[in-house]
Amino acid sequence: MKSLVENLEEVKDYRKGNAIDHKLIDILVIAVLETLCGCEGWKYIEQFGNAKKEWLKTFLELPNGIPSHDTFGRVFSNINPKEFHKTFIDWVNGIREFIDKDIVALDGKTLRRSHDKINEKKPIHVVSAWSNLNSLALGQIKVDEKSNEIIAIPELLKLLELKNCT
Repeated sequence: MKSLVENLEEVKDYRKGNAIDHKLIDILVIAVLETLCGCEGWKYIEQFGNAKKEWLKTFLELPNGIPSHDTFGRVFSNINPKEFHKTFIDWVNGIREFIDKDIVALDGKTLRRSHDKINEKKPIHVVSAWSNLNSLALGQIKVDEKSNEIIAIPELLKLLELKNCT
């Protein structure tokens, strides 16, 4: 199965000249990911991209940062929609191979009544992993008081050593 990036690299870049500040693959991947997260419109995609810039840099180059909303609009108005659609559908179909396998849901919760205002004890926050195939909690990890779920999730995933699941 090819990754989203590998699939979208097949979209032809129609831009010409030396005024190209952003890699096409960066623009396409950001737009797809942000849309999957619920962004509607180029301005929201730009804002979300700026908010997630450090994470995006872990797998995209972003030589000139996050593209502007105008850049997203220009690029998408000039790429071949059929070509983009085909690469996106190919990626989705590749993911479907894993649907028969287990889907593990990750969720953060605050435990009810775990706080004690009188003794200034803050509530306990945990992140859990749930196996849909087995209807079973695979693991749970407490979120450090001065941390958040984003830091706890990779720790939980390392403990579980998951393979062949979504």
